[in-house]
Amino acid sequence: MLITLTDATFAATVLRSDLPFVVDFWAEWCPPCRPMAQTLAELAPEFDGTLRIGKLNADENPEATRTYRVMSMPTLLFFTGGVVTGTLVGARPKSVLRAALTNALTPYVNS
Repeated sequence: MLITLTDATFAATVLRSDLPFVVDFWAEWCPPCRPMAQTLAELAPEFDGTLRIGKLNADENPEATRTYRVMSMPTLLFFTGGVVTGTLVGARPKSVLRAALTNALTPYVNS
């Protein structure tokens, strides 16, 4: 399940998460954002309990978008312990997204 994020919920949900968190910054006007969100929704159950995935509408939530200097849509930011540990800009195929999500777990698994 994808978690809908806002500027108001970002810190409590993402930065204080006990699990790694991936945030999909998207916008209504962005054609590649729709299939990317669909692919993330399909992958989310595979990572349930080990990784959280959220989506944030960049146009409606400018504070987080500005704070993390997101300039292109879609952009995925990977957080571990409230710190950005990776970035993926642009739409990617499911296999690449699955690998990126799996890699996001690596620092967590090895701790």
